[in-house]
Amino acid sequence: MEVIDAWAQLPTERFMEQPWLETLLRWTRQERAQAYGTELTLAAMDEGGVARALICAWSSPGGMLIDNDEVAAAVFAHPDRFAGVAAVDLRQPVAAVRELRRAVEELGFVAVRVVPWLWNLPPNDRRYYPIFAACVELGVPFCTQIGHTGPLCPSEPGRPIPYLDDVLLEFPELVVVGGHVGYPWIDEVISLATKYPNFYIDTSAYAVHRLPVQLLEYMRGPGRTRVMFGTNWPMLTAGRCLRQLSEVGFDHETSELFLGENAARVFKLTEAPDAHPNPT
Repeated sequence: MEVIDAWAQLPTERFMEQPWLETLLRWTRQERAQAYGTELTLAAMDEGGVARALICAWSSPGGMLIDNDEVAAAVFAHPDRFAGVAAVDLRQPVAAVRELRRAVEELGFVAVRVVPWLWNLPPNDRRYYPIFAACVELGVPFCTQIGHTGPLCPSEPGRPIPYLDDVLLEFPELVVVGGHVGYPWIDEVISLATKYPNFYIDTSAYAVHRLPVQLLEYMRGPGRTRVMFGTNWPMLTAGRCLRQLSEVGFDHETSELFLGENAARVFKLTEAPDAHPNPT
């Protein structure tokens, strides 16, 4: 079984300098490092049994914190271990669509991610809509954060209903992956996953034994094909997230779907990676 981490990043110094990171570092009992390089990330993946990680770029109102070419360089160097998730600037819709197309068609990225709290814009804001249309045309998922925020920023943009409900109604072909579980609106999250066949959940930012009871019950039953594993590395390691996996009562099929098969299917990772030019 191949374990896939659906949400990780290789932070740059620009990313690690952000003041909003302080709360997350306090929660995870970490010191502020300058960056987490490829070798350290691969070592953590090996220690936690992760075969492949989706590493994401980050765009913010202040500019790119981890740009797409930086992610592409790591993917190019380790195509069997990493897959790229793009970031785009919501303030520039036309440029955002062009950049998303470049990331997918030229760099081989498998998805795009926008973190709503970073922009204080929920995903039903008009500035997202060109990106949604491009995702459908390109055949890649739109990834986002759901639930409350770790940083001291408003949590409301991460509320699933009505914001993602609107999006999923208006873009029935769009595949959406909601990361970070969605607490405290976990019932809303499960209702969306029940209502919409193209909505998925990843468990990044949570150790498995700390997942909400409602989500664990959903995963043991009808949600076994709808939830995928993630860490939010470097805030959490796979080893820490999965240390008590045996205690949550998953059968063999549920474990395999959760740990890798769902992500491989949704992000089309079973296909051999294309050969893309070196972004450097």
